Amino acid sequence: MIKSTLGERVDEVVHRLFPFLFVRRLDPNTLTVCGALVSLGAAAAFIAGQLVLGGFLILFGGFFDLVDGVVARHFGISTRFGAFLDSTLDRLVDMALLLGISVHYASQGDAGSVLLAGSAMVASVLVSYAKARAELEVPTIEVGLLERGERVGLLAAGAILDLMIPALWVIAVGSTITVIQRFALARREMDRMDRAEKEGLQEPIS
Repeated sequence: MIKSTLGERVDEVVHRLFPFLFVRRLDPNTLTVCGALVSLGAAAAFIAGQLVLGGFLILFGGFFDLVDGVVARHFGISTRFGAFLDSTLDRLVDMALLLGISVHYASQGDAGSVLLAGSAMVASVLVSYAKARAELEVPTIEVGLLERGERVGLLAAGAILDLMIPALWVIAVGSTITVIQRFALARREMDRMDRAEKEGLQEPIS
């Protein structure tokens, strides 16, 4: 929702808030990797039981994730591999963060919270996979109650404010709703495309 709401304004906001990023050419892929490494550090902090530290590391890693694409577009150096790298590392970070939280609660013997974090992980991965797979067939799948920006923000807020369990519930439920929304849209669009294809094949030859 955040991404779809801001749209192209993200570039404008980043330019205004962080002008130092555009003084000289930066490698956006390096920014992407740096952000992933910082976020993996957040996962390690969760495993060690340092939730507040992990929350702040998520925010710092999110900064890199926010600006890498803007930097690439500004300098005209966007590449297909850059988009692939960004998307792949995003999935790695998503799973690592929730795995770190699962390990933290497992070390406390809290089976219910481990199950909750695991459910949030599965739903989060399905959100991303449903979009990627559907867009092999249809132009775009932009619908969704809870996208990656919201999920990461909720994890950071939950860790810093000691509200991790409520945050995990919101992520698990919101991501599940988002998966359902994307399945519904994908089915509707694919059915429409199938009907159009069949009607085209059945047109009489003049």
